[in-house]
Amino acid sequence: MHRIQLHYTLSLAAGDALIRNPLPEMLEAVVRQGSISGAARALDLSYRHVWGALKRWEDQLGGELIIWGKGQSAQLSEFGTKLLWAERQSQARLAPQIEALRADLERAFAVAFDPSAHVLTIYASHDDALTALRAHAAQPGVSGQDGALHLDIRFTGSVDAIRALNEGRCTIAGFHTLEQPSPDSLAAASYRPLLQPGLHKIIGFARRTQGLIVARGNPLGLRSLQDVARTHARFVNRALGTGTRVLLGDLLAQAGLGPESLRGYDQDEPSHTAVAQAVAAGVADVGMGIEMAARARGLDFVPLVHERYHLACLKSMLEQPATLALRNLLQTPTWQDQMVLLPGYAPMHCGEVLAMSQVLPWWKFPRKKRAPAPRQKP
Repeated sequence: MHRIQLHYTLSLAAGDALIRNPLPEMLEAVVRQGSISGAARALDLSYRHVWGALKRWEDQLGGELIIWGKGQSAQLSEFGTKLLWAERQSQARLAPQIEALRADLERAFAVAFDPSAHVLTIYASHDDALTALRAHAAQPGVSGQDGALHLDIRFTGSVDAIRALNEGRCTIAGFHTLEQPSPDSLAAASYRPLLQPGLHKIIGFARRTQGLIVARGNPLGLRSLQDVARTHARFVNRALGTGTRVLLGDLLAQAGLGPESLRGYDQDEPSHTAVAQAVAAGVADVGMGIEMAARARGLDFVPLVHERYHLACLKSMLEQPATLALRNLLQTPTWQDQMVLLPGYAPMHCGEVLAMSQVLPWWKFPRKKRAPAPRQKP
């Protein structure tokens, strides 16, 4: 079976909405002009080009397109006639969809030609507030600028997000920790090797609540991780490298539990949404996640901890136009009022550049010794 490939062209000139292909255009010209030479003149191409192109297509498609009779007008073969019919039928039937596709492409590419618009690539631990921010940011003027800020967000684990930042695959990395992570925590062991004071900067974003996502009514009466272990409830985890999995490791250690204490510890899902769906579908009894994911599916939520969601960037990118647009947007009352409406969220130093030693206090910097005062001459 032959496959269809679609192509598009960027141009300053206005055009129609058709998806064009040179073969049907050549066949149409042959029908109208009655010869290869006439078709070439109508298309403003050379006879050699049209003749060669038709021969190549015959070889590629495995069928004769033109009946080449001496002294007769060029005619389409049955195969060529059916190809041209298929083109006319598809263009007629799909014209509205093709027009909609062209309009969508034009809107997307308009950003590239708008000097006031910005695109910011973010790799981040899954977070519903970031999804809401993406929709909010795309509205022109919300950040106090004429152009829109387009957030290209790729959700991944916290560890992978910071690695993407260090490898130059994104400008911003989203990750989360407890409000006061201890120096010997799993969070410290995971993030300390990836973040370097002086090279990275932290932009404040949100305080959010993590806890247990349970069925409506919490039928097993789960109030803690100890309850999950004691009742042998079916647990669904987050994947390795995610911030929530790191958080769970710290909470288990604080509770004196090990991974083997949770039935289903090795069963994981890629997002808070997927964890909530597993509980809603009855595949699991409980999972770690954010309140917003639970509420969206009519589930109950047992809060366990408050954590900070951080946005990290390289110091060298802090004053770049797209990063500045994000920082300005995060500090607007409009956005912060919207964040307050999200279950389990509150703005926290939103858009502010924070000292890494303040929010990630496992770094201890020695105080600079004061130079001794010069002795005064008697």
